[in-house]
Amino acid sequence: MIARYFIFIILLVVFPFLYVDFGMMRNRWRGRLIYRVLWWLPCVAMLVYTVYLATLCSFAPLETWVLFLYLLILGIVFVPLSVFAMCAYVGDILVRKGVVKRNRGRRAGVVAAVTVAVLVLYGSFWGNKGVKVRHVEYYSERLPEAFNGYRIALFSDAHVGSYIWGSIGRLQDVADTLNSQHADMIAFTGDLQNMHPDELPAAMPILEKLRAKDGVFSVLGNHDYDDYMRSDSVTGRRNEQLLRKRERQMGWQLLIDENVVIKRRDDSIFVAGMHNDGKEITTYRANPEKAMSGVPREAFSIMLEHTPTSWQRTILPRTTADLTLSGHTHGGQINIAGLSPAAVSYDEYDGMYIDDSGRALFVTTGIGGFVPFRLGVRPEVVVITLRKGKGK
Repeated sequence: MIARYFIFIILLVVFPFLYVDFGMMRNRWRGRLIYRVLWWLPCVAMLVYTVYLATLCSFAPLETWVLFLYLLILGIVFVPLSVFAMCAYVGDILVRKGVVKRNRGRRAGVVAAVTVAVLVLYGSFWGNKGVKVRHVEYYSERLPEAFNGYRIALFSDAHVGSYIWGSIGRLQDVADTLNSQHADMIAFTGDLQNMHPDELPAAMPILEKLRAKDGVFSVLGNHDYDDYMRSDSVTGRRNEQLLRKRERQMGWQLLIDENVVIKRRDDSIFVAGMHNDGKEITTYRANPEKAMSGVPREAFSIMLEHTPTSWQRTILPRTTADLTLSGHTHGGQINIAGLSPAAVSYDEYDGMYIDDSGRALFVTTGIGGFVPFRLGVRPEVVVITLRKGKGK
């Protein structure tokens, strides 16, 4: 993970130390080597930490706290320092060009740096607390009458390896919220783990207590394969099989390019699930035709698919699924005044999307993340109620 942004992080870490040493304090520290050595020690330590993480064979360390601690230090120390240095540097330029007489950039930099540090602390320790329940309705004339009012409790992106430092209680809050909805079905749309199935044992006693009339249905997310561990093929396959085994041990019905039928009196609907159909996974390819095998074209069907980009790319043109449920985006994990970084990468990243034919996609922002940070995007459980008829 760090290797992807290695050059950027190095610049972020080094720039403020260069500016302070050779800009702000150049004259004051002249001949005082000890001051300069002490100033540069944190920078050198962070560079060593960065090189260590960047040279790992896996995507990130299996011990999640090692990465989280690194990102926390980066966010509350080095990013604010860079913000301050950038503001002060711009102020220096304006003074030299005669635009202003005094460098007010330093004062502005202090305010901006403190603001960034506070936001990082809030998002890391408080922004991902609590569970929001979102209620939505989906109307379809194809829905059988017996399923009018059928309720689906949806959650996604648990990333159980990120529940560290005593935070597993947050997962219990999610489970309690799901069970309190008394839904007909619970759907989980992938990313149960971060990287390895050994993360699951602490979470299994909580998740195996999920209850719904028709059960818990799930699919795999991009983190539920072995790509992030980068193991050899034999070890990787063993890890993937172990995760699937543990999901099923919890009583979940894992759908991998397959479907099940749910009956109410003489009516029925189908629930299908595919392999993750995203650009990240290269070992497997989703097979939508196999996932929908045996589903009549006139039948109402729900597709569980982790990555929402699959809706337009694969599900709409190659299946008859009426409603697709996805996660993956985490809502960008940041939303300030309605602005989210997810909007840059995804056409559909949060909420309900309906095409001209009435077929729909719902994307939940999920409950967790590989990096346990949320700012303006609370963990959520979504209750989707199916209604027969035309939408309002």
